[in-house]
Amino acid sequence: MTRQFQPKVGVLLATRGLVMRAYRENRPVNADSFMEIAVKAENIGLDSIWVGDSLVSKPRLEPVAAMSALGARTSQIRIGSAVMLPTLRHPVTLAHSLATADVISGGRLYLGVGVGGAFTKEQSNDWATVSVDPATRASRLTETIQILKRLWTENDVSFDGRHFKLDNVSIQPKPNQENGIPLLLATHYRTGSEAQFLRAARYADGIMGITDSPEEYQEACRRVMMLASEEGRDSSNIERFFYLTVNINNDKNLASKEADDFLISYYGVRHWGERWGPWGTPNEIVRKMQEYIEAGAQHLIVRFASWDQKEQFDRFAKEVLPHFK
Repeated sequence: MTRQFQPKVGVLLATRGLVMRAYRENRPVNADSFMEIAVKAENIGLDSIWVGDSLVSKPRLEPVAAMSALGARTSQIRIGSAVMLPTLRHPVTLAHSLATADVISGGRLYLGVGVGGAFTKEQSNDWATVSVDPATRASRLTETIQILKRLWTENDVSFDGRHFKLDNVSIQPKPNQENGIPLLLATHYRTGSEAQFLRAARYADGIMGITDSPEEYQEACRRVMMLASEEGRDSSNIERFFYLTVNINNDKNLASKEADDFLISYYGVRHWGERWGPWGTPNEIVRKMQEYIEAGAQHLIVRFASWDQKEQFDRFAKEVLPHFK
């Protein structure tokens, strides 16, 4: 697959990093740098800014509140979640809060969503805290997606599912976007889950890869597009996103050391192995981004595994972004 288009590029804003750094320095969390990078991202012509999600396992700014604040501070750049765990929330209250955030932003939201993990005690605590059985998180996600789409575009919605039941429910305001907020489903070849491919094929406005190699990501895209066509959908309308984690430094050893320190503090365990990166020079970052574009990505999201987010962002803007704009 050859590159025949100009890709969209966005950056993840470190809502988790803000909290980690404040804890390290024994001070209150300050969101000024978060907002500063968001405004810079818009001013230099980036396509999107993104926030992550977790509850008690990886403390950070709450994503819907953060997206609302970003919507009020910016005017053009798209704002998304990469990714939200919607099944930590009731779908009606989530639909209402997200619709409100979309109105505040003037119709600029993306909603990236995923099943989420329950592979460690800390991750399991996220679900236990809100009385959700983690074994049900995939089926709850499917129902939540269906409910969100309907509440954003219909009135008097009734739904009779395994987890949620609605009787003639309407919400106002609706999102500013005519067809509701675009839903991007995290889809990973490595999981081997046929259910995730089918869920994306049926419901996704876009798919988002995170952990796969370029070859694996290309196959995941192919699988979703094939299934979408079988479902009677126009697969060309499903946008393809990929989320990379990088550290920019001409000294690869220093880049690797900082990335490991940041990510171990972030997750508490080194679960990413060799799948993330690169940790290295701007040219290495450019090459990896191009590999995912050639594998089919139309929109790249870049996260900086670094304690100095502003320095990384400035280097990215100066030394990496010009290759894609």
